[in-house]
Amino acid sequence: MMVMEGGEPMARDAGQIQTVAKAVMRPVFRTLWRVTARGLDHLPERGPAILAPNHISVIDSFMLPLVLPRRITFVGKAEYMDDWKTKTLFPALGMIPIDRAGGDASARALDAAAGILDSGELFGIYPEGTRARDGLLHKGHTGVARLACRTGAPIIPVGILGTRAIQPPDTPVPRPFRPAEIRLGPPIHAPAETDDRMVFRQITDELMYEIRELTGQDYVDTYATKPAAPAAPVETLETTASPEMPERRSSASVLSAAAL
Repeated sequence: MMVMEGGEPMARDAGQIQTVAKAVMRPVFRTLWRVTARGLDHLPERGPAILAPNHISVIDSFMLPLVLPRRITFVGKAEYMDDWKTKTLFPALGMIPIDRAGGDASARALDAAAGILDSGELFGIYPEGTRARDGLLHKGHTGVARLACRTGAPIIPVGILGTRAIQPPDTPVPRPFRPAEIRLGPPIHAPAETDDRMVFRQITDELMYEIRELTGQDYVDTYATKPAAPAAPVETLETTASPEMPERRSSASVLSAAAL
């Protein structure tokens, strides 16, 4: 399913379903889990923005939409929507499907995301690319930076804490009555219309630095992969920081250096 063909109606439909789902699910989640949100003042009241969280649990995609005052849309794999449960559940979370079979799936996903941002909506994307089963913060992919440079939308770093204790890897049912916290950081503004890979990488490293500042996770300079790595202990909201994080450089300083 190509999202760009009728993608905007699909995004609107997903947003309408998400509005109803929030009204129904928020009381349930507040009863089952103590979810708090900080830094919501960093979220623009209107207009596009890219929310870029760490990804430590399946339940992350439930928690983030429920604490935001605005609706958010994700792009997900079309094969996830292969039965009645996922066809209902994922649109309720604001996900629109993209067919990753054949062709350049990354380009199609980027086009779909750009369409959502161009319509003034929020778009969510995990910069690590997949869930980090080991609980660590992994090297970010540059898709977030490419999207920000293409659309001019600010990047909002998001730190999610506590969800791995609620639903650890390979745990089918979330554990109730545990705390979780969503933290939003100050926006990162990327330079407009650049194809410089160094700029993309430095913006991405800056984003991962800011996420680590929000979560305190240990950082590893490798990409997260789907096969299970030796799992780190399931932690509470308190984590420790790693000294291995690349030195922080702002996107503005990167752009200046690239121009030299």
